[in-house]
Amino acid sequence: MTILALLQQAVDPAVAASRSGGLMGAGIGAGLAAIGSGIGIGLIGGRTSEAMARQPELAGTIQTAALILAALIEGVALFAVVIAFIIQLKF
Repeated sequence: MTILALLQQAVDPAVAASRSGGLMGAGIGAGLAAIGSGIGIGLIGGRTSEAMARQPELAGTIQTAALILAALIEGVALFAVVIAFIIQLKF
């Protein structure tokens, strides 16, 4: 009896449409998190190089601050990807 109910849900278009929307949303969310963090870390790297070229005596301080900022951005991106995968598992 249980297998028949599962097969009926798998074939039901309404159930399939709601599942596909959730899975697509999770995929788009994970992709946007990865793209956004890549852009953010790229901007930090570019501005860091520019700042160190302008003031070489502060290179150590600038590099430390940029590394901390990049780690924070990476942490937020990882959190967003994990949330997207948790949403995917719910469907």
